[in-house]
Amino acid sequence: MKKYFCYLLHLYPEFYHHSGWTEKENELIGIHFNYLKDLCEKKILFLAGRTVHEPMTEKDFGIAILETETEAEALSYMENDPAVKGKLMYAELFDFSLALLRK
Repeated sequence: MKKYFCYLLHLYPEFYHHSGWTEKENELIGIHFNYLKDLCEKKILFLAGRTVHEPMTEKDFGIAILETETEAEALSYMENDPAVKGKLMYAELFDFSLALLRK
């Protein structure tokens, strides 16, 4: 039976101001988006999004909700997220209980 997990993503403080991003960060965020899009197409990613502020602060975050068989599988997806691997963002994994869903 599949379970839900979520991982919260936070930018490292040096990346709060988007105006200071280089081509490297801009490219990495595109790769991150495509990674999540691929997980969505494979029915692994249930939902993804982020708070929207400019500049961002320590209170802002992104979230990815995954539907996987095991916590280890979810952890692997989180650790292999290009934004995490590329040190643009750091992430933390949580068990997630989906309580309500709009029809």
